[in-house]
Parts: sequence; structure tokens; C-alpha cells
Amino acid sequence: MQYDVVVAGAGPTGLMLACELQLAGARTLVVDRLAEPVDFSKALGVHARTVELLEMRGLATAFLRDAPKLRGGNFASLGVPLQFESFDTLHPYALFVPQVRTEELLTERALELGAQLRRGHALTNLGQDEHGVTVQVEGPDGPYEIDAAYLVGCDGGSSTVRKLLGIDFPGQDPHMFAVIADARFREELPHGEGMGPMRPYGVMRHDLRAWFAAFPLEPGIFRATVAFFDRPYADRHAPVTENDVRAALTEVAGSDFGMHDVHWLSRLTDTSRQATRYRDQRVLLAGDACHIHLPAGGQGLNLGFQDAVNLGWKLGAVLAGTAPEGLLDTYESERRPVAAGVLRNTRAQAVLIDPDPRFEGLRELMIELLHVPETNRHLAGLISALDVRYDIPGEHPLTGRRVPDLLLDTSEGSRRLSSYFHEARGLLLALPPDRGQADAITGWKDRVDLVPVHAVRMPGTAPADFTALLIRPDGYVCWAGTPGGGVDGLTEALHTWFGAPTT
Repeated sequence: MQYDVVVAGAGPTGLMLACELQLAGARTLVVDRLAEPVDFSKALGVHARTVELLEMRGLATAFLRDAPKLRGGNFASLGVPLQFESFDTLHPYALFVPQVRTEELLTERALELGAQLRRGHALTNLGQDEHGVTVQVEGPDGPYEIDAAYLVGCDGGSSTVRKLLGIDFPGQDPHMFAVIADARFREELPHGEGMGPMRPYGVMRHDLRAWFAAFPLEPGIFRATVAFFDRPYADRHAPVTENDVRAALTEVAGSDFGMHDVHWLSRLTDTSRQATRYRDQRVLLAGDACHIHLPAGGQGLNLGFQDAVNLGWKLGAVLAGTAPEGLLDTYESERRPVAAGVLRNTRAQAVLIDPDPRFEGLRELMIELLHVPETNRHLAGLISALDVRYDIPGEHPLTGRRVPDLLLDTSEGSRRLSSYFHEARGLLLALPPDRGQADAITGWKDRVDLVPVHAVRMPGTAPADFTALLIRPDGYVCWAGTPGGGVDGLTEALHTWFGAPTT
């Protein structure tokens, strides 16, 4: 094989997957149909769980540099901030990082780790058998073929890979139709009510079932959105023009406010779809290729990023020959329900942002509920992905959940747990050091590190009741030891998630 994995698509999902695969020792090639990266940002931030994962890979410092921290998220622009501070995280905020910057940083890291990137190379066809995948590509110098062990389609909502596989993409058709412009305005924009803290400017038109909302991207430049409900585009394939946006602004807000110096124009709907399966033998899907939704709450980029981190170490282990049978199947079984949850909450938000007067009572009720701490926390967990729990056997409350970035007292001094995951290996955290646990993982020392600690402190909470945690490379607990429980279940968990021991 020329490569272990070909990744189609050089967006955040594909680039992060390339980083994870390279850490696992896989030879990775990323191909993207565009000759150059785009110079506009669809997504504008990363949520707390994504920042935690960046911390685990030693990348958070670069992302945090000069990036504003947005400490109150929103649900359906209802004006009640979500309280991320109620979670045991060192990053109780969303980080304002434009997608262009995210892709720059991830490209730099992927290339540093040895991945290859070919821009202006479009995947056009594929074939596979039990031994590998053959990918046909159209490059600047003509068509050619690549042989690889696996292919992952990270090529967006219109995924060529998904279509070539014939995987269905069912869902809901849109009822919201919006135009977007990143632009400057000569006149002062109107301050609006009910569009939430993220969009302080706007006009709500219940009579038209329409609204205008805007927020500053950078000094003097605003992202302006004009949305109509149940008024489809005349031609959804036609490019958006400045006149389209001016006309929409004037109809809804009474003026185009002197819009000029337009940087980017686009369309937006609340179309919501999910692939019926994420894998076809040696070809997998990740990111928007297997789920699209209204970008309410800024969840899309983060969802794809977390797909990549879940898939990367598993596919790397399969390629290394250490993975147990069926490990790749856990990618879909774990990530598909998470995406279904995002589709569900964004569909709910799509109803709540519809200014139809019939929904006013629903909006008022949701505002009341958002002031209830338990409801606010639940929705904050959905938006941030801090509350994700995978279906992993075990009764301990941490099993299947992310591990907070614990502060550990070790023989080397105090260290953050995240610092042990820079190489994306498994980890057995032992508290206090236990000879039985050390002996139990002897056969897995080539892929699982033992970290004996004397004490742990969780951010913002009291320490959980555990004597050991077996943690996967993506930061989720797959076994927890309890006082008096010894190593019962540890060997089984090691076999399940890290394969057979080395003899």
C-alpha cells in the first residue's frame, strides 16, 4: 500500500484525523479538491470539550493565544446564558477561534507529524476489497490512483465518498432560509432583543416570520444574517449576491445600513440529516459527511473534531495490529448517538428561533426553564459535549465519561492529567500505587502507560471515589477500580480496548 489511510477533505475534521493517525504511526495522505484553503470562516469557535482535547494533545496554547473566551453560551438565541461553570472543567467557556485559524493550526500540526497534504486533488471514485482501497483522484496534472488500507471521507455535507458508497442520508428538509454576509456597515446597526448575547444587533419581525441578526467578527466587520421561515429560495443553487442581502435587509429591517466591503456571502438553512451508517468495510465517514444540521450553538465543527479523535486512535490501533476484533465498530456505535443528539437539539432550536407568533408561548416557557439550574446545566452539557457518556460496561459513575483534567500529585511533583496524553496512548492512573495493577498491565506497556499518583484533585469538585482509572487515548474512562475491588475487570477492559497483550 502507498498509504495506510487516505483522508478526503482538509477541513477541521480531516486535519485533526490526520494528526491522530500520525500519532498512531499511520502513513496518512489528505486530499482536498480546493487548490487553496478558503479565506472565510463558517465556524467561529470551539467548545469546552474540544479545548480539553486540544489540551490533551499539547495544542491548546496555540488556540488560546489571543482568542476571546465566551463564558456564556446560548440555546436558541433566547438570551439566557448557559452556565458552563457548573462542570468540572478548566475551560468553562467557548473559545472564539475562526475556522480559518483552526485549519491553519491543524495543518501545521499534521504536516509536522509527517502527514502529506495535496490540495487541488479531488477524489472522483473508489473501489475496495478485503485487502484495501483504491482511490481515483483528479489532480492538476490529470487523473491517478492511490492504494491505501483505509479511506475516510471527511468531505462535507455533499460528501463524494458517501455518495459513491450509496449510503443513505435521510433527515428533515428545511423550513428556515437565510442569507449571510460578512461586511462593514456605514450606519449603526439596530440593537435587538431576543437574539441572545452572541447577536446583540437585530430586528425581529413576527409579522413576516423573519429576523435580522448580526454580531461583530472583528473591529468594524459584522456577520449579518437575514432569515425567512417557510419562504424557500427562488434558486438555492444560485450564488448569493450583495443585492440579495441588501433586499432582504431592507425588507426585514427597513434599511441595508450602508453595507459595503463585503468579505463573504452564503446561504443557510436548517436542513438536518444523518448517514444511516458510518462505515462500509474499509471506508468510513466523519464530520459533516455523516451529519449536517442548523449551526445553532456552534456545535458542528466540534462534533466533527470529536469524531476524528474517537476514530483516530482506533483506526491507528487496527493498522498497528494491536486492536481487538470489532474495535472500529465502536466508532459508529459511540459517535452516531452523539450526532443524533445534536440533530435533536438543533431541530428544537430551529423551532424556537422561528418568530411565528404561535410559538411565542413555547419560547417564553423555554426562557423560564433556562433559568432553572438543572435545565441550564443539561443544555450546557449538550452544547459543549461535556456530558457525553459512551455505553461502556461498568457501574462506576466515571465509566464511559470524559476524565476532567485532574491535578495529580506524583513522585515528579504536580502534573495535569492532560500532559500524559500528548502521544495519544492509553493510561492507567493508579491511586495509590498498587503492585497488582502494575502487574496486570505488563503485557500492554507498549500501548498503555502506568501513572502512579499519591493524590488527585478534580477541578471544582471533590475527588471521585476510585483507586484506579483505565483511560482511552481519547480521554474516556473504560474501567474504574474501587476501594477493595482489586483489579477485577481490568484485564477484560485491557483486552476490549487495547487488544491482546504482548508476550
